Amino acid sequence: MRRRLVRTARRTAAVRQITRGLGSLDAEIYDSIARSPSPLLDATMPKLSHAADHSKLWMAIAAGMALSGQPTLQRGAARGIASLAVTSLVTNQGAKRIRRRNRPLVGPIPLTRRGTAQPTSNSLPSGHSASAAAFAAGVAAENPPAGLLLSALAGLVGISRVATGAHYPGDVMAGLGIGASIATIGTKVVPPITRPRISLATPSAVPTTARPDGNGVVVVINPASGDGQGARVLDRIRAMLPAAEIVELAPDDDVEEVLRDAASRAEVLGIAGGDGTVATAAAIALSADLPLAVFPAGTFNHFARDLGCTDVNRTLTAIQSGTATRVDTVWLNDDRLILNTASIGAYPQFVRTRTRLQSRISRPLATAYAVLRVLRRAPHVRINVDGTEIETSLFLVGNSMYQPTGFLPARRLRLDDGLLDVRILETNHRWATTRILLALALGRLERSRLYHEMQVPEFGFAAVDDQITIAHDGEIGERYREARFRVGYRQLAVYAPRQA
Repeated sequence: MRRRLVRTARRTAAVRQITRGLGSLDAEIYDSIARSPSPLLDATMPKLSHAADHSKLWMAIAAGMALSGQPTLQRGAARGIASLAVTSLVTNQGAKRIRRRNRPLVGPIPLTRRGTAQPTSNSLPSGHSASAAAFAAGVAAENPPAGLLLSALAGLVGISRVATGAHYPGDVMAGLGIGASIATIGTKVVPPITRPRISLATPSAVPTTARPDGNGVVVVINPASGDGQGARVLDRIRAMLPAAEIVELAPDDDVEEVLRDAASRAEVLGIAGGDGTVATAAAIALSADLPLAVFPAGTFNHFARDLGCTDVNRTLTAIQSGTATRVDTVWLNDDRLILNTASIGAYPQFVRTRTRLQSRISRPLATAYAVLRVLRRAPHVRINVDGTEIETSLFLVGNSMYQPTGFLPARRLRLDDGLLDVRILETNHRWATTRILLALALGRLERSRLYHEMQVPEFGFAAVDDQITIAHDGEIGERYREARFRVGYRQLAVYAPRQA
């Protein structure tokens, strides 16, 4: 017992000696920087340090990224701000209370370089540095080039905290480490959207006639769609395409019949509505060998967004300039066209629950609650896939590869890769609910044995018990005993902004 106490005392003494040594080195580095005469540091460091107060610098950069119109920058801004918020909470309410360290003396700092007001909170770690690293690493997860530039700026912010006398270098290093770590953990909880690591053919270019005034275009639109979005789209089309024919849907109209009538006299079939209506129009345009123009006028507009037509002006510009491409379709049993996704079980309920909650709580928590609700309350279905029986309540088939991986598909970077994106969550195993929720919490769902993800050109299953309802493109769908999905590779011609 005595020997054990002696060994413990020696270890403690060694740790204290190392700590004192690091503290002395930290103070010497600080003193060297403080006493270094540098007009450049005097002119730039106080301004940079002040700009980073209360994360003003990062919020301004995030606002510019959000307004850039580039999806990777917009996602990077959102992830960067989320990482910064979590890091600020962890640093100020947790890390700063672990070990007390006084702020460095500002005596050696030239007056012109000192901050306007010296902070009085605990010096270890640097909150400015933690926030800077979190924002830069968060952006880098979605857009590496922008993240690299911001990492350099984050490093300069850290240097400014030492140069102005606010922190020791060790405080800055600790803050940078905390911020980068939290942003990295965030990528495990909510994976970033990245380009697939497979070679894809160059996007196709369809030779079409430029239609600056919309001559030959017939647009079918529901003015009441999208909580009034349809009416705004209608006004914009009339202003930009004066020669186009516009057909307004009435509440009691048969949408498919109206679309067929419009296609019979159109050179370009336009549609403004939700994803289900767009899918109906796509099938009719395909049968009539017409290019399709999609105007985002629904609630979510998944197809239009992934096509690059995020607003009505992008579609209008593509029509006026004659810019069109070909995208994939998915056929269910060779008679039902699908543009986005098809699902069985409670996937639609899962999406609705998550969407409703994520405006009030974080997306990961909303996802975990939605999964738990579905697994506990929704009926499970049994399907036979290539001779293997699977019980599931969450099953999804997507047109082209979705990002990110896991059961949180958000968007597609390409709509012409010739693949189905199949995702299945099994529930016929012991402790399945607990295992799934634990995998979600750790950001490792894609490695769980209960989760299956595959990218294939065809996929099929058979119902083990009763017929199964298959929802598609936001519609409830029909009941099937057997279902086979296949890709119609680059089958549909659509107007869209030119891809890089």
